[in-house]
Formats: sequence, C-alpha cells, structure tokens
Amino acid sequence: MEKFIKIILKVLKWLGISIASILFLMFIIPILFPGTISQQVKIFANKHLAGKLDYKKTHLSFFRHFPSLTVSVDQLILKGSKPFQEDTLLAAREVAVGINLKNLIFDREVKIDEIYVTDANANVFVNSKGEANYNVYVSKPSQTPKDSTEEGASIKLDLIKFRNWNIKYNDHSARVLVDAKGLNYTGKGGFSKDIFDLQTDLEINKVDFALNRIYYAKQKSLRADLITRINTNALTFVLRKNELRINDLPLKFTGSLSILKDGYNLDINAASEKTTIRDMISVLPPQYLDWAKDTKIEGNSDLFFSLKGRFSEPKKLKPRLNARLLVKDGFVSNGKAPVPMNNLNMDLMVDLPSLDTEQMNLNLRNLSFDLGKNNNFRAVVRTKGLNEMMVNADVKGAVDLQTLDHALGLKNIDVRGLMDTNIKANGIFSLDKKLFPKTEGYLHLKDGWLKTKYYPNPIQNINLIANINNTDGTFKSLGVKLDPFSFDFEGNPVYVNADLHDFEDLLYKVKAKGVLNVGRIYKVFAKEGFDVSGLIMADLSLNGRQSYATTGQYSKLDNKGTLILKNIKATTSYLPKSFYIKEGNFQFENEKMWFRKFLATYGKSDFALNGYLLNTINYFIERKGTLHGKFGLNSNYILIDEFMALKDGDNADKSIEVEYAKVENPKSSGVVIIPKNLDVSLEAHAKKVEFKGLDLNHLQGLASVNMGQVYLKNTSFDIIGSRMNIDARYQDESPLTANYDIALKVLDFDVQRAYKEIDMVREMVTAAKNVKGIVSLDYKLKGDFDKNMKPIYPSLEGGGIVNLRDVEVKNLKMLSVIGDNVGANAFNNPDMKGVNIETVIKNNLIHVDKFTFKVSILRPSISGTTSFNGLLDLRVRIGLPPGGWIGFPVVVTGTHDKPKIKIFSKTGQGIVDALYNTKSNKVIRQERRAEKKSRVQQRKEKEAQEKKS
Repeated sequence: MEKFIKIILKVLKWLGISIASILFLMFIIPILFPGTISQQVKIFANKHLAGKLDYKKTHLSFFRHFPSLTVSVDQLILKGSKPFQEDTLLAAREVAVGINLKNLIFDREVKIDEIYVTDANANVFVNSKGEANYNVYVSKPSQTPKDSTEEGASIKLDLIKFRNWNIKYNDHSARVLVDAKGLNYTGKGGFSKDIFDLQTDLEINKVDFALNRIYYAKQKSLRADLITRINTNALTFVLRKNELRINDLPLKFTGSLSILKDGYNLDINAASEKTTIRDMISVLPPQYLDWAKDTKIEGNSDLFFSLKGRFSEPKKLKPRLNARLLVKDGFVSNGKAPVPMNNLNMDLMVDLPSLDTEQMNLNLRNLSFDLGKNNNFRAVVRTKGLNEMMVNADVKGAVDLQTLDHALGLKNIDVRGLMDTNIKANGIFSLDKKLFPKTEGYLHLKDGWLKTKYYPNPIQNINLIANINNTDGTFKSLGVKLDPFSFDFEGNPVYVNADLHDFEDLLYKVKAKGVLNVGRIYKVFAKEGFDVSGLIMADLSLNGRQSYATTGQYSKLDNKGTLILKNIKATTSYLPKSFYIKEGNFQFENEKMWFRKFLATYGKSDFALNGYLLNTINYFIERKGTLHGKFGLNSNYILIDEFMALKDGDNADKSIEVEYAKVENPKSSGVVIIPKNLDVSLEAHAKKVEFKGLDLNHLQGLASVNMGQVYLKNTSFDIIGSRMNIDARYQDESPLTANYDIALKVLDFDVQRAYKEIDMVREMVTAAKNVKGIVSLDYKLKGDFDKNMKPIYPSLEGGGIVNLRDVEVKNLKMLSVIGDNVGANAFNNPDMKGVNIETVIKNNLIHVDKFTFKVSILRPSISGTTSFNGLLDLRVRIGLPPGGWIGFPVVVTGTHDKPKIKIFSKTGQGIVDALYNTKSNKVIRQERRAEKKSRVQQRKEKEAQEKKS
C-alpha cells in the first residue's frame, strides 16, 4: 500500500510539474515571440489587403481561445476595395488568428491555421455595374521572387469560427438582398488545399431574403449542418450533405455553385418532403405566425425547387427556377369556429426560365377546400407568359365569408357576406394584340362587411354583381357589367354602375356617385401613422365609345359630371417628394376633362393649373395611353432642385432604379425625371424659378412635355439684371444622367455680375474675371448633365457669338505678357469695345475664330484654341501702323495663369482634345498638351485612340 501511495504521489508530482510547465510556457511564449508575430502579421496585411485596415490593440495569448496561441486584434475596421474605399466592409470587436506552435518554436515562422471573429458587422455590396466591395485580398503573383528577408505570415486554415455576426449582402446587379442577424458559424476543413471538404455548422437568429425588392423570407431563423466540397482552383462548391431548417421547415440541398469572373454558375436542388402544413406555415411572414399559434392546423405538405443555369449581368444571363408545392388533406380550425376548413388541397408548380416573368409558367393544378354544407371552393388555373399570357382557368365556389373568417380565426379583420363565383376562361390574354381568353362567368357578393382593427368603423352594405363574357377570344367580344357595385362608409354611400362592351373600341356606360374619405378608408386597410388624407367627391356620367374622341366625333360623346379632390397626397416613383392637391375641381364635358380649379404644392413649389386634358378615357383604358392637354400654369415659386430624383424626401415608394442609384450615390442629387406618358403644352408664368442657387425671375413662355422630354419655346426671364430669351430641350436618360439642347440670347448683361453669380460662366470663361462692362450673347449648346445635374464640359458641343458692347479689359495675363515682351504697356488695357468673338466648343476645347481689336496704334488679332482647364494654343498677329497691314506673329501657349509666348513664330503646341463616351456619359480621356510630333504622327495617334475608345 505504501509503494502504491508513493507511485501515486510521484505521478501527481510529475503531472503537477508538467501542468505548471505547460502553463509557464503558455505564459512565456507570448512574451518571447511578440515582435516576430506582430511584425509578420503586419507584413502579411500590407501585402495582401487592398482595403484600409485599422484597429486599436493587439494581443498574443493562449487564453482567449484556449488552447490555441492566438494573435487578437481589438476593434478592427476594414474598408472596402475600389470604388468603395470609404465604406466599411467589416467592423469587429475581435479578430483573432491561431498560430501553429510547432512552426513558431522550431522554424520561427508564423503559420495561421485558425481564424476567430467575434461581434462583427459585415456590409457586402455589389453595385449595379457588378463592382464589389469585398475584393480586398490581393494574392501574391506567382512570378514574384520569394523575399527571404520578409516572408511574412502564411495561411493554412483548419478552423473558422464566427460568433454573433450581422451580415448584410446587397447585390444591385442581381437585385438580391440578404440580411442576417445573430449569425454563428463554425467551419472545419483543410482550407489551404486545392480541393477539400468543408464541414459547416451554421445558425442564424433572423434572416431576410428579397429578390427585386420582394421579400420571400422575413425574420426567419436558420439552422444548417453542411458538408461542402470546395475546389479553390475552379472556385466550385459541391453540396454533399446540406441539411437546413428554416424556422420549423426542414430543407435538404444538393448540387453545386461555381463563381465565375462575371457571375455564378448554379445547379441546386432542394426539397422539403413529408412535412406538415404547420411546418410550411412557419416560413410565412411574422405577422401570420401569431395566428398559427392559436389555430389548429393539420395536414401534409411537400416542397421542391431547383435553380439551374448561369448568372452573368454583363452577358444578360440568368438561371432557371422550378418549384412545386403540394398540400394534402389540410384541416384548419380556430377554437371558436362552428365549422372548420376541411379538405384543403393544393398543387402548385412554377417554372421561371432565366428568372424572366415574361416566360413564367404557373400551374395551379388544384386549390380546394370546404366549409361544411353548401360552402366550398375549387380553382384550377394554368398560365404561360405575362404580356402574352396563355390562360386556362376554372374557378368555382360559394362561400359564407363570416364562416371562413371564423374557421381561419382571423384576428385583425372581420369580414361578412355571401360570395358566389363561377368563372371559366381559356385562351390568350394580350393587351398589345387585343386578345382575351374565351370567358364566361360571374362574381356576386351580397351584404358584404369589412372591418379591421386599424379603424373603428366598417365598410358595410357591400354589394357587387359582376358578369364577364367573351365568345371568340378577342377584345371585341369582351363584355363586363357591374350592376351594381355599392357600399357605405361612415354614412356616405358610394354607387358605381358600369356596362362595358367591345374593348377593341370600348363602348362604355358608367355612372359613379358618392363621397369617399381617402384618409379614413386607407386606415381601414393599413396601420396608423401613414400620411394619407383627403376627400374625393364624384358625380359622373360617362357614355360613349373610345374612338369618338380620337376620331373627332365629339357630338356622339355624352360625358358629364364633376370630380372634386381636396387635400389629396399623390406620389410618383421618380420624385422624392409628394404632391399635395389642395383643391382640384374637375369637370367632364364630352371629350375634355377641364381643370376648373387646381391648386397644388410640391415641397416649397406651388402650382395653379387651368386648362383641359384630352384622351382621359383612353389613358385609363390602355396600358400605353398618353394624356394630351393644354394648360395655363401660374406659380409664385418653383424650386427645380426639389425635383431631382435622388434628393431627400417623404416618398418611400421609389422605383428600383432610383432606390439603387440613391444607395450607390448617397451624396448626389440625381437629375429630374420626366413622365413618359404625357403630351401637354403649358403657357407658363412664374414669379421666381430657382435652380442650384441661380434665380430666374418673371419667367414666361411656352413649355411642353412630350414623351419624356421637356421643351421651352420663346421663353424669357430676368437673370443677373438682364432679360434672357431661350429655346431649350431636356431629356433624362437615367436617374443619374440627362441631355439637353439650348439656344440663348441675352442683351446687355454685366460681365462681373455674371462671373460672380453663375458657376458656368466662371468655369467656362475664366478670362471674364478681368473684364468689366456690358456684353451680349447669342449662343447654342448641347451636352449632358452629370449625377448632380451639373454640365459635363467635355460633352459640350456648340458655338456662337459674344459681343463686347461696352467693356474694359485690364491686366489679362495673356495680353500683359505680350505687352511686356513687345514693349507696349497698352496691352494691359486694350480697346475691345464693339468686338464680336465667335467660338466653337467641342470635346472640352474652345476654338476661337479670328477677331481684331485695338491696342493704342496697334491692331492685334487673335485666333486659336483654349480649353476649359486653361490650356492655351493661340495665334496672335500684331498689326503695325498704318492700318495694321504689316505685322508680326506671336504664339501663346502655356495656361491662362502662366502663359508662354514666342515672338516671330507661327508654330505653337497643339492641344489633344478630350474623348467623351456619350453612351456611358464618361470622360475617357481629359484634354492634354500635345507632344511635339509631326502632324502625320499626331493624326495617326488620334485615330488610334478614338478607335480604341
């Protein structure tokens, strides 16, 4: 026993010594090697990271991620790659890398085999051009000789651990958004190998997924157990074992993903088989989940989908999506329901080639349920295409909506009424070809009632008798009859009767009467807090045929009545703010819709319109209808800056193009976007119009909006104390670009005032700084606006005449230098009164035609080229008395600030003009001083550059 005790004591002794030694080494090694590790990690970061890296502290320890020896960096911030150098790609409380201890001790090399990132926010972004912010890792070129003195750290990963991540992936080119919060990830595998299996354990507390701004997942939890084979040479991922759970719904994935230079190649199959309807419901939006908790739901479901093909934005390629959802023998019942929903069955298939809705095939083989005796519903619908859609539909049912409401246990809505429908349709639907499926059917609703928790009063006495029929598959035989559609809301009844026939040339008879409080009825359907208000009062009788207005048969029309709007808020997807219609009194008289009184505001701008619209019936009937009209417009103040698409405003319903442009260009104003479906002329009068700080007073003239372009004709306004007359055209190309033409005439304006108050004068005519007096202008220009609605100078083309009617030019450097060299001080104050200067502008260069002026008894003449950036290449001839018939040449080069002259020389140094791409609205090459080459060489070089661009 004593020997046994001694053995035990010795074992404990050596065990204690070993543990103490290990602890001592774990304590001392970080002290012995901090310089080696810190230096080599910095070398690695500097060599391999393109984004700016910043952090507060570094640590070397065994105890942060025991038992690994780790280098930890606290409060790390990593900026993105070009062109996102100012945006944060990754911010983390701690980033740690595990060091291979054997290599550190024996080889004094830093080999990284583990990575830990904790409490991180990652913002991954791809803009509309496909440029990504995550390209921050710069691999070492294989041909670079090995640096034996500063090899730096190397990576041979076996473990990656992410804890408490928030990741936002926003891809504007693919229109995909993934927002994951509370992500925890563990990845194990031989990351340094060319081909390896990655074992993944993934958990996300909340994840959102949206495509084209439509959310297909919102605040869903995700669990994943994955094994993925990764080929780093080909950047290919093969899904071997991939088990996911979205909320309660299990999904299994197989397939592969390859990352290409211009996109992805996908071949993915997923299935959720032999699950329950309740599991399937768990992936619905959060607002439906509370309902599901208190509702008895039974039945089986299966989900299958695949995504195959290549995604490439430059090549306009997208993969094909197939999906199928099966629901069998469903049962839904709320605890208080007298009758449950029984026999719920659904079989839905979706095929979306190239993710293109125009090619979408939808096959609802069956949707059916019953709610007891005489309460059942059945639908079979099959469609193919969108703009030209093949339709085969059979919908039939008779449902007591109150019974349906109780069976489902709907909490936020109370609905009543008897609904009966029977519709059969078979054929092609196409607005362009005026085709409509052969159809026969009806929809009847009797004694309807609708109340929500958002508003205390219901919409009641809803009655609808709608009949539809089509006998030959064309618009001509289509007939729709509403007799009646009526309801009451807060004591105000609304009646609509409509009898419509021959949609190829619509024969219509419509009556509408009632008062509708838009703000209050909106609250019935939406949550409180939305700024929607206003009142609509209608008493209309419309009777006629669509073609009567377009063919001038106005006597056959019988359109009459009034429509009154008060305090209505209106938005458009291309403007940042809302229009507020304070009062709109519209009167219908046959072919015209008269604006008897129309007062509106937009931000700080105000408008009063009087006039009429034509083609209002066609506009509301036809998808591509255009509104024609003629108005008088009066305004006290119009601020054009407010209409620029990317300005801040209250409109949340922006187009996807505007939204993405705003995200990618947060400091830009954008340009003004013009509606494409208007053909309206305006006789405009505005007391003040402001554009980018420039005041235009007492504007009057003719304006028109036609097919997305604005025209001004015979328009005049006061500017810098003078009256300017212009003809102009403006057209937007995108939320970030626009083009324009302008012809302007202005008599007798003050040069110094123009130089001080107008940015364009300061930038285009820098010499105006040294000119005082009165000038007249007759000029034509065309060009492009940039993303801040400023002129892009290399895009300018045009020309005209500047008349120096009564001016004083003093100390113009170019002339002063000539005077200093020829001994004539009078060049500091030349006589240019009455001189006409004719110029042509193209590719950022101003070509000056020859003009002559007086300097004492001399008669200088100037011609040549100058640039907006100040380069000079001018020819001066100084004419000697008498009459200036005899003279000598002078060449002026250099810049406006530092001119250089050569006397008795005709050889200057040319300026190679700028190159501008009108398709991309980009300057490919700035203008520059030409090299001293022969004219043949210069011409060949220019032709080669133009061909390349």
